[in-house]
Amino acid sequence: MLVSWAAVGGVALVELGMAVTPGPNMIHLASRSIGQGTRAGLTALAGTAAGFLVYLVAATLGLAALFAAVPAAFVAVKVAGAVYLGYLAWQMLRPGGRSVFDPAEVAPVRPRRLFAMGLVTNLLNPKIAVLYAALLPQFIDPARPLWPQFLVLGGVQVVVGVSVNGLVVLGAGRLAGLLRGRPRALRAQRWVSGSMLAGFAVKLAFERQPAS
Repeated sequence: MLVSWAAVGGVALVELGMAVTPGPNMIHLASRSIGQGTRAGLTALAGTAAGFLVYLVAATLGLAALFAAVPAAFVAVKVAGAVYLGYLAWQMLRPGGRSVFDPAEVAPVRPRRLFAMGLVTNLLNPKIAVLYAALLPQFIDPARPLWPQFLVLGGVQVVVGVSVNGLVVLGAGRLAGLLRGRPRALRAQRWVSGSMLAGFAVKLAFERQPAS
């Protein structure tokens, strides 16, 4: 077997935890689905999926090796990711913060631009960069062929990430409609999501570099 079931389960749980906490991808997809419709959200989701694949290819070609050769690069990504996740948590938890399901209105854009925006948003998403560069390598077994493990575990991440984001696209409009009339529910969703983001920020700040 190319990878252990423990590694598959670990990657799936990590990605699930990161995917269900609001970040750039969820905010972008929810706002597009609510403001422009489900078809627009699915088009943006296709761009998001393409961004996942770009990271997967980069990891397979040796992204993790960079951090073994240049430890300072790992620290830089880790600190930047922790700060950014902390910023997202503050945006949720601060007085007057907004829920991801109560987004500001967005101007309609064409499908090609929707795809490109989904792609770029994901490529610039530090949660995904940190996942592939710092967290995924921790599930790699050095005694087994490396690139097949990255392909399999990266594929698990893509499936989980696209599935969760797909549910966001399909349910954002309906959920936003339900929550808008329930300010307490919106506030609770905001606090739960913000607390989870803050937890990920703290965890990432103390993450150790995987052994080479």
